Formats: sequence, C-alpha cells, structure tokens
Amino acid sequence: MLNKNSSEDTLRSLGLMTLGSRLKRLGERLQAEVQPILSELAPPVAAGQHPLLAALSKHGALTVGELAALLGVAQPGITRAVGQLAGIGLVAVTTAAEDGRRRLVSLSPDGVAFVAAAREGVWLRVEKAVADLCAGFGDELLAHIGSIEDGLARKPLTARAVEERQDDLA
Repeated sequence: MLNKNSSEDTLRSLGLMTLGSRLKRLGERLQAEVQPILSELAPPVAAGQHPLLAALSKHGALTVGELAALLGVAQPGITRAVGQLAGIGLVAVTTAAEDGRRRLVSLSPDGVAFVAAAREGVWLRVEKAVADLCAGFGDELLAHIGSIEDGLARKPLTARAVEERQDDLA
C-alpha cells in the first residue's frame, strides 16, 4: 500500500526511461509559472503562443508550415494558435500574391506593439528568472537539450530501440 505521505517521485526514480515525461512535466510547470507574468500584457496570450509571436517578429510573414518547421510544432497546433491570435487581433492571415494557395501569417500592427511591449517588459524578466533558476548550468543545459534534439533528428528513438532489440537477440 502506498504511503500517501511518501515523497517518492516515480518519474525521477525511473531514470532515463521517463526522460520525455519529466521534460514534459517540467515544461508544463515552467509555462504555468510564467503565465502570471505574461498575463501582465493585454490581451492575454498563452505562454505557448509567445514563441510563435517571436518567430513572426524575427522572420516576418510566414506560412503555417514554415512556422511549424521553425518552432518544431505540428501544423495543427500552429493553425489553432494562429486562429486564436488572429481572433484577438495580434496576427493577420493573408493570401500570398505570387501563389493564391499559400496563406501568410504576419504580425498585425497590434501584434507588433504587443511583441515590443513583451520584449521590453515580461520576456526579459522571464529570461532573467529562468537564468537565475539555472544559475551556473544554463548554457550547458541548453547544449545538452540541443544534443538530444540533434540526436533524435539523426536517428529516431524507435530506430535505436530496434537496434537494441537486435543486439539482444544476437
């Protein structure tokens, strides 16, 4: 029987097998903790949508597919976020002049102002707070995460597991 006062963290105790679950849990916690800071901005925008706004600010008008590729997010998620951001007036969706089948997403004038306010205010404070949390190992952590992402791009986990199984059978 489980001791309800137990402080065991099962995900942590399972090691690398649950790395994805731990990273997801950590990401969700960080986004939940940053949301009150981001809520100082008007209109309210979910933490997960700020990178989309930053990408549009950096790169200009992009298609949904280009946004998905830049952010490493599935197109349906980008389409949903674009719809929500268009609904509150922060992005505009237009048809590309050279190809009427392509829809371009760009910051609206209100979106440009929103990003400027976010960048000067809350984004900088969030970055500093996360840097404080990661004091002394932030750059190393980002390098390790990059290595994991690059490794998965070179060879997916499923391929690695198949190789392990073949090695076990040999």
